[in-house]
Amino acid sequence: MRKPEELIEMLHAGGYSCVVEGPEGLHTFVRRGVVDLYDLYRTHPDCLAGAHLADKVVGKGAAALMVLGGVAWLYTDVVSTPALVLLREGGVVVEFAREVPYIENRTKTGRCPLESLCDGKERAEEIYPLIQQFMAERRESGPELSASGVRT
Repeated sequence: MRKPEELIEMLHAGGYSCVVEGPEGLHTFVRRGVVDLYDLYRTHPDCLAGAHLADKVVGKGAAALMVLGGVAWLYTDVVSTPALVLLREGGVVVEFAREVPYIENRTKTGRCPLESLCDGKERAEEIYPLIQQFMAERRESGPELSASGVRT
C-alpha cells in the first residue's frame, strides 16, 4: 500500500472526491456525497476491507459505510463530530484537517440531509438502511446518481 501522504496528495492533485486503496487495488472517485462510497460498499465490499481512504468531506453516513466496510485508516479534510465518534468507535484510525459540528448541505443553507437523517442512530448497522432509502430516493429523482464515477 502507498504511504498515507501519497493518498492525500492524490486526492488533492487529482481533483478527486475520494481515493481508496485496498486489497483490490486503487480506486478514485469524483462524485459528491456518499454515492461512490455507497456503490462501492454495495457492489464490491471487499474493496473496503482493511483499506486506506482519503476523502474530502466525511459525515455520519459516509462514516457508517466505512465502518461497515472495514476501512482501517482514513484521512479527510473535513469530518463532522458525529462521524468522528462513529469512526473511532468502529476502529478506524482517523486523521483530519478540520472537525465541524455537522456537514453543511450543498447550498450552505443548513445541514446535509443525510447527516440529519442519521441523528439519533449510534451504530453503523442502524444507519445503513437509512442510507439505502436516501440513495433510492435520490436515484429516482436524478440520473446523475446512476452513472458510475469509478476510475481504476
